Formats: sequence, C-alpha cells, structure tokens
Amino acid sequence: MEGKIRIEEHSLAPLQHYDSASEDEYVSILIEREKGTLAFKNIESFIFVNCFSHSRMNALNWILQTRATLGFSFQTAYLSMAYFDRFLSKCSIDSGKCWKMRLLSIACLTLAAKMEESEVPVLTEFQSEDYCFENKVIQRMELLVLSTLEWNMVMITPLVFLPYFITKLCNESQTCHVLSKTIQIIFTLIQEVNLMDHRPSVIAAAATLVAMDQHLTVESVKLKMSSIHEFRFLVAEDIFAYYDQIQSFYIEKENYKTQEKESYTQ
Repeated sequence: MEGKIRIEEHSLAPLQHYDSASEDEYVSILIEREKGTLAFKNIESFIFVNCFSHSRMNALNWILQTRATLGFSFQTAYLSMAYFDRFLSKCSIDSGKCWKMRLLSIACLTLAAKMEESEVPVLTEFQSEDYCFENKVIQRMELLVLSTLEWNMVMITPLVFLPYFITKLCNESQTCHVLSKTIQIIFTLIQEVNLMDHRPSVIAAAATLVAMDQHLTVESVKLKMSSIHEFRFLVAEDIFAYYDQIQSFYIEKENYKTQEKESYTQ
C-alpha cells in the first residue's frame, strides 16, 4: 500500500450533470443520509489491534489489487472494506487462518460490486492465485456477511462527496490532481485509522483540504468552507480537527520512516 494509488477511471462526471442548485440539494440529501453511518461508530476499533492489523492490511491490499484488475471504482473498494470491518466487529474469525480472511475479502468485494458496479463479473473472476474457492463456498460466505450485517448494505462513504468538494474548492485545472491525491490520502488513512469514527462528509472535506494545502489554520478552513452552500450542515471546527489529525498521522508516519532509515544506516 505504500505505492501511489492510480485513479484513471475515476471521474467527476456524476455531479457535472446537475446545475448548482440541484447539486447542493443532492449533497444535502447525502449529508442527511450519512447520519446512519454513525451507527457504526466505535464498533470495530478492536480490529486495529496487532492480532488483526496484519490480516486486515492483507485484505485491503488484495481488494485494491483486484479492484484495479477488474476495473472497479474506488467506491466499491471502500465499501468492501467497510463491510469487512463491520463483519469482524460482529463475528469472530481466527486471524491466523488466512484462507478464511481471503474468503471474507472476496465475499465483501463481490457484495460491494453488486451494490456499485453496472457489470459484475462471474465469481470465478474473483479468485486469487493463492486460494481457489468453489462458487457455492463464496455464495455461502456472502449470505453469512449479509445476515451478520442484517442486510444493511447501503452506506454513504467519503468518496461520494469528493466531486462536490473538489469542484467547489479547487480551480478547474487542479481538480484531477487534487482528486487523485485526496483518494490516496483516504486509502492511506483506512489502513490504520477507524474512519467510522467520523462523518463521511467531514472526512471528504478534510482530506480534500489536506490535498490542496497542508498549512491551513482553523480560520482559513472556515473561510474556504464558507464559500460552499451546504457548509451550514458542517462544523468548521470538526473539519479542522480531522484535518489536523490527518496532518499528525502523516508527520508521525514520516518520522517513523526517517527513524527506520537511520537505524539501517547505523
């Protein structure tokens, strides 16, 4: 996951078909619906402890690699990781049994693809080089995930807000670069940070601002966000707090890399 995530197929098109008023109305609906996402707050923090973190990282890597191979959107990848985390918060799996974790990864990705993609490949396309599962085994795991999550598979994610925030906050010439960088930030964070602890709109706004400028103050965040019509639904202090958390995370990560590099040279 250290390499840069590429986003060639990702597009800002979904929101470009609306006029400004319709766009604002659409985002206000998303913000209202995202309240349901907070029902999952704090429920899967335990999966970030050491016994699960390695298995979770392997799952994320496989999902991202398979997403690229099959041409899925990053929305599908994000949603599949959300299913993965929510499932493990409710149902115990021995993290040492790698084949079970891979089967769960496949089931979560196939379910997310059915929710998000217009064309979903047959189950054999989801097989990996190291494991090969029969279709009926994958289907049984899909049913287990569905029942464990109580068939609640619709989730608002930060990615659905990105076209809105980026087009509102960026110059048109910067949109593709900022979009790529923002997605990179979100999928870097998902490795180690429980994104369910924050509203998707706050994550999207904060990550976009970090991608644009890493030296903002709370006042400058307020100023930038005040230009957005739907800002009345958001709290600038919440956005800045998460913006600051992202910054701290990156500083800590860079310091760790520096210390690791120095230990090798000694």
